[in-house]
Amino acid sequence: MAQRTFKAALFDLDGVIFDTEPQYTVFWGDICRQYHPEHPGLEIEIKGQTLTQIYDRWFSGDLEKERESITKRLYAFEQEMHFDFISGFEKFLSDLHNHGVLTAVVTSSNQPKMESVYRYQPAFKNLFDAILTSEDFERSKPDPDCYLKAAQRLGVDIENCIVFEDSFNGLRSGKAAQMAVVGLTTSNSAESIASLSDIQMKDYQDISYVQLSSFISSQ
Repeated sequence: MAQRTFKAALFDLDGVIFDTEPQYTVFWGDICRQYHPEHPGLEIEIKGQTLTQIYDRWFSGDLEKERESITKRLYAFEQEMHFDFISGFEKFLSDLHNHGVLTAVVTSSNQPKMESVYRYQPAFKNLFDAILTSEDFERSKPDPDCYLKAAQRLGVDIENCIVFEDSFNGLRSGKAAQMAVVGLTTSNSAESIASLSDIQMKDYQDISYVQLSSFISSQ
């Protein structure tokens, strides 16, 4: 295999760009305790899944009629959420751009959710070369479809991409795409994601283009 070079950074959204996971844990904790009290900790188990995946697995049969109500509650909740950047992210993103690295958001979130993001962070759209949402994918994480499409959109080979993820499904998606994977420990411990990621870190304070470029060239 030819030597890898670092040309594109592909970021999940929640727990990777924005420090939103604690907020979602509160929302889904309430929902899960209401509808699945027999399954404590379900709000942790479903992290990184699309709404469709959650509904298909946990709100089918007799609970299917509750989906519309839950969706309305979720959309109302997201409109009031704070979308604050993970520590060091903006500086790190600027460092990547200064070195000519292309960047993309690759999220299972849908367009209504992204409208809430854009209201809170009006400049967000201009920070990235591409933003891909659930509407752009045929298959959801952990399938590699989303990251393969992002690489194609940017015109970068998979061996030159680094994925930034926090959830188990997202990490598996990046690995399945045969890309280098950085695991954020915002949702799960470093130990629990070590087998699914090449590097683990809690935020972007101590990482740089030079460090990542050296890492990916050694793979």
